[in-house]
Formats: sequence, structure tokens, C-alpha cells
Amino acid sequence: MRTDNDKILAVESLEIGYGTGRHRRVLLPPLTASAQRGELVALIGRNGIGKSTLLRTLIGIQPALGGSVTIDGDDLLSIPRLELARRIGNISTEIIKVSNMTVYDLVALGRYPYKGWMGGADHEGLRAVENALERTGMTDLASRYIAELSDGERQRAMIGRVLAQDTDILVMDEPTAFLDVMSKHEMVNLMLGLAAEGKTIIFSTHDFSIATGQANRIWLTLDDKLTEGAPEDLIINRAFESLFNSPSVGFDSDEGTFYFRQEAGREISLKGEGMIRKWTEKALIRAGFVISDRAVHPSVAAPDKPSGEWLLNTGNDRKSFSSVYDLLRYLR
Repeated sequence: MRTDNDKILAVESLEIGYGTGRHRRVLLPPLTASAQRGELVALIGRNGIGKSTLLRTLIGIQPALGGSVTIDGDDLLSIPRLELARRIGNISTEIIKVSNMTVYDLVALGRYPYKGWMGGADHEGLRAVENALERTGMTDLASRYIAELSDGERQRAMIGRVLAQDTDILVMDEPTAFLDVMSKHEMVNLMLGLAAEGKTIIFSTHDFSIATGQANRIWLTLDDKLTEGAPEDLIINRAFESLFNSPSVGFDSDEGTFYFRQEAGREISLKGEGMIRKWTEKALIRAGFVISDRAVHPSVAAPDKPSGEWLLNTGNDRKSFSSVYDLLRYLR
């Protein structure tokens, strides 16, 4: 059972932004939030609201304009820089472009808090670098130059560097950016594994499904506040409905997904069960139809197996289709 003693990071009445004195530009109202050991915390919010600024403030790169950040009860400002680098690691969205650094060299930079920039490698350090390369799938690319990597490979190398740093807290700004679908899910699986080992990961993301499907806690930044809680708590409290103040986009609290608002479309009835019926319904809604509980025409009967046929009854005619695509093409 976790208690407040497990709280590893906390922000209290934190003001983030730029400038000093009277020329301050505060981006958000004072923020209060926390993260516990072994938690995967997703930071989400619209573009430009200040997510990256918040993350830079958490790691001490950007000074706070007010309030405090504490790590294990210690005020961030009181922690010496080298010690801070042993306690919190960071991955930014900035792309490193160097011509003569290998993947191994970049990952090995994560060991500088322990040996310094020019220090030699010890057995523990070598093992940490090799482990980081293996966990990010970069072992076979260790001798490649950074400049020769794709954006996705470069991102994995950056994550390898912070893994080699071996800190209790990892702060990541869009860690799955530039990754293809498979690599993105492998990276999320890695993050879940690290959290299970007791590391706390705070990451910003635009991938709503990752945030709500995998994170233990969400920090939701809105124009007037920061709301935190389990994804399910925020959905139940309808917090996401105000994430985008848009007449064209809405949030379905039952499904936990965003949708495009459409004018009421033509009614259609749908029969069937299971996975095929569910995806047929999604397709019909996407095409602008409203699924009716009444017996109306047109009506669609979904098959009970993928090799079956979709049967359409228009009231005047009956047709069959071998795919959802063909069905929608005809209905349009």
C-alpha cells in the first residue's frame, strides 16, 4: 500500500514562464501536483499551453517564477547540480545533430554525473551503458554515428542516454515522437517496465490513447488550472471535455475517445454481435450515420465472422458486401 511517504516529486503553487521583476510572463495559474515512486505520469494539454516549460522547470533548466519544486522533500534549488543529475534525468524534443559521435558515445554521456565529463568508465558504468543500449534496441547500432540515424533511432538513442544515467525520476518531453507505431508501443512497454522497477516517469504526450490507457496518473493542463488523477477519475469527472474548446471536436466519456461533431445524420439500424458489429458501428458513425434502436431502413446485418458478408436492406432492395469498405462506398 502506497502512502505519502512514496511521494518523490511535488510542485506547490508553481508559477512557470519567462522574465523577471515586472516583466514576467506567467504562462499558467499556480500549479500544484505530485508524483509517487513507480508511477507513469502523463502530461497532456493543448499545444503552446506550457507543457515543455513545466518540464524544464521541474528539472531546474528553467527557473520558476514562484512556488516550489521538491524532490524527495528537498527543494530543487537546494540540490547541487551534479547531485540533481543523479536524481532526475531528462529527454527533450530537441534533436541532437553531431557528426562525429556514435550511439555508444551518446548513451555513455549518461554516466557523467558519476564519473564527470572526462572520467574513465568503470565496470558498473559499462554495464549500465550496455543495458541501456539493449533495452532501447540500439545494441546493433552502437557503432553508428548519430548523424546517420533516422529520427526514430535518434530518439531511442536519447532515451538510452537517460537510462544509462540511472536516475529515480525520468522527465521526458514527447518520448514517442518520431517513432513508428511498433516502436512507439515498444517504448511505452519499456516505460511501463521502468515504472514497475520503481522509477517515476513524467512524460508529455499528444497521444491520448497512451495517456489514458497506460499512465497511472495524468496531469491535465488547462488554461485556468492543472487537474491530476487517474485517467478514469478524469473521465468520470468529465475533465477531458474542456481539453479542446472546439465546436468540431467532442469527448465521449463512455468510450474515452474524442470524436468529430457532426450534424445529425441519417438513421440506420444495425444487427450483429461481437467485434465485427462494434467496428461496423464505428464505421457507420464515421460515415455520418446515426445508429438507431428502432427498426428503420436502411438496416445492416453484420456477419459473425470476417469471411462473412454484410447484408444491407434499404427497404426496396437487398445487397451483400464482402467488406466494410464496400458497404460504406455504396451507402455514400
